[in-house]
Amino acid sequence: MITPSPLLTCREWENLHESCNLTESEADRMHDLAKHSARRLKLPEDAVLTRTRHGLKAGQVVGILVIPGKTLEILPKIDGEDRNLRKALVRMLAVAYNLHVVDGKLTALSVQQHDLLEMLVRLFADQLLVAVRRGLPRRYISHEEDLKLLRGKLNVTRQITYLAFRPDLLACRFDELSEDTPLNRVLKAAVSYLASITRSATNARLLAQLAAYLEFVGNTPDPLCELVSLDRTNTAFHDLYSLACLFLRGDWQSTTSGGSPGFSLLFPINDLFEKFIGQSLKRALRWPVHLQDRRHHALTDADDSIFNLKPDAVINNVSNGPIILDTKWKSLTPDKRTLGVEESDIYQMLAYGQAYRSASLILLYPWHSEMVSEGISRDWTVTGTTRHMYIATIDVAYPDKVAETLRCIMTQVTTNHLKKANKP
Repeated sequence: MITPSPLLTCREWENLHESCNLTESEADRMHDLAKHSARRLKLPEDAVLTRTRHGLKAGQVVGILVIPGKTLEILPKIDGEDRNLRKALVRMLAVAYNLHVVDGKLTALSVQQHDLLEMLVRLFADQLLVAVRRGLPRRYISHEEDLKLLRGKLNVTRQITYLAFRPDLLACRFDELSEDTPLNRVLKAAVSYLASITRSATNARLLAQLAAYLEFVGNTPDPLCELVSLDRTNTAFHDLYSLACLFLRGDWQSTTSGGSPGFSLLFPINDLFEKFIGQSLKRALRWPVHLQDRRHHALTDADDSIFNLKPDAVINNVSNGPIILDTKWKSLTPDKRTLGVEESDIYQMLAYGQAYRSASLILLYPWHSEMVSEGISRDWTVTGTTRHMYIATIDVAYPDKVAETLRCIMTQVTTNHLKKANKP
């Protein structure tokens, strides 16, 4: 277990000054780790942290960065206390990655003021411990051994060739039920990795218990290349496998910079917000929801179509045709006539509306305290058409209420269209 290190917390776009007890050397190490992590995420090098004259400045990426002696936690720039934001961020991750998280456990962890990393480790360890106590998933594995007593079937070819002069041995071919499965090897790899980085004594103890349950599972040199089969025989482990992969794959970057170890668990907030809203829509609505739809292009010629369009969500089978929704992790400005909506985003939505022949377009932003209320803030008509452009906000500080807010927005959009369509 790594020695506990002081936790530094900031939000997107905030500065970490020298007053945070971050030395020049530590700031350089943290910045190097951030650059390495940004490259792994295929982002610009300064997307996570920017080196400033007096410290560091966070970008638009949330998560955890750890170097020896310091842990930096970057939270979303939304209203609320840090402990509530951690809870909200874990909930967003759970929805975005189709994980099931118990609200009571999440509340207990946020009250105890765990950082984001330890919250995720604790949730994984708790859920996996419950599952393995009921029994690890097993499968039959074929074996061939030379035994004194027949087991399974006789391997006649081997018996009459290699064992022709060994009447005391029988070439046996049999199947044996084993815990050494690809799924269990991935789970064991995640447990071993988390045990090496956790700074919590409680988490270390839980992971040690899990290691004991997984003692007879083999090690794997590359867990993400294991051919895991998820079916009804291992249903209880489906979400746990997703969470294990979240730790082990590209979202978790283990790095070494300048001879000093460091690691990070980072999520571009734009992508996370998009995934969270997309999955929330699928849970909230009875209509088919297509995420990242690619059926249409902006331009066509005689031979081909070019400039593929990719709206975040297309909601079909509604009374007024498909609804196009796109998410933008940007702060609106309520005292401006345009709310601060960028022209490029409007033009993008106009292209979507034309290609999909949609009467309703929605740009969805995170709500903040300067906005009067969440939900629809503007209802604009696209010039020369009956198409409507809605600007809406949603409060991600309370992720468990997002589904209901999305239902209200969709109900209002469809109701408005029907009223205007039936207006004499």
